[in-house]
Amino acid sequence: MTHNNQAADRLDYWRQRCLAKLGSSEETPFGPDVLVYKVAGKMFASLSVNTPLTINLKCDPQEAMILRASFAAVIPGYHMNKKHWNTIDLSAELDEDLLAGWLDDSYDLVVKGLPKALQARLGGQS
Repeated sequence: MTHNNQAADRLDYWRQRCLAKLGSSEETPFGPDVLVYKVAGKMFASLSVNTPLTINLKCDPQEAMILRASFAAVIPGYHMNKKHWNTIDLSAELDEDLLAGWLDDSYDLVVKGLPKALQARLGGQS
């Protein structure tokens, strides 16, 4: 498999993970190079399709600092509120389950900020 095919496969994998979230949608408000994932109109993730492939995820501020200190692939959110968002280099050697957990946490943080009736419709699922 060529490097470009691997990157395309990785992009597709993370697109599917984001779209699998209950009530999620994909948009391109910043142009074709950034895929934005929202639930109830609120962003929970964005994928930059440029090289390297990166994902922005919402994070508890305390946890965000811990992750940045623990993983070289995690930096303050690029073009985001750096207190609440991290950018993760998806080309780095990070455990897939760990990354999936971070995606779940981001989605859950956004859902918890929605009105209670909307939260109930989403079933509180990750």
